[in-house]
Amino acid sequence: MFKKLAWFTILIVILGSVAILVKPYLGTSEWEAKSGGEVIKLPEPRLRGEMSVEEAIARRRSIRTYKDEPLTIEELSQLLWAAQGITDERRKFRAAPSAGATYPFEVYVVVGKVMGLKPGVYLYNPFEHSLILVREGNFMQDLEEAALNQKWVGNAAINIVLVAYYERTTSVYGERGIRYVHMEAGHIGQNIYLQATSLGLGTVAVGAFHDDVVADILGTDGHPLYIFPVGRV
Repeated sequence: MFKKLAWFTILIVILGSVAILVKPYLGTSEWEAKSGGEVIKLPEPRLRGEMSVEEAIARRRSIRTYKDEPLTIEELSQLLWAAQGITDERRKFRAAPSAGATYPFEVYVVVGKVMGLKPGVYLYNPFEHSLILVREGNFMQDLEEAALNQKWVGNAAINIVLVAYYERTTSVYGERGIRYVHMEAGHIGQNIYLQATSLGLGTVAVGAFHDDVVADILGTDGHPLYIFPVGRV
């Protein structure tokens, strides 16, 4: 039994190493398929903030009440960079760790109130640090209803939605890759929490929603796993 477990562990390490040595996931992504939509270039993210990592960890809370005020596009840019932004231009590594650099997530933003940005559903392109407009219109209430009428979803300025493509990771790690995808959702989510905290914003992780309805709102064939409403507090 021990020998079998040891060989299995070695195989996983080898597969992961091969994936990293080849390249991170650069196959067909949703932003490639939707590249014909209107593109909004985001401001460059800041690499130095006004709050330390330690203070952000200490202050981090799940916040469900937000002011009826818009976010700035700079704040949106920073949140998306923290979620999936490119942090290594040569190797195209991202802000959150990913098993074998397979990057199974696409990041959508349902915008209600952002200065200089019309309401709608947007898809984040991490390689260009830009947004692609998928659907124009205010879908905040639709998303609230899909999320079992959790009012903080509808009252937020934006909702960041993490959409998973399991096959990107399971193609390397088999069924165990499902576990790795779920782990990665947690990595990304914590980045969003800490970045929001450092910006003086509030967010909460929402996992209760009708998956198929959320997917329809976004216009995706992936698997929505997490919704993060964000607003000013």
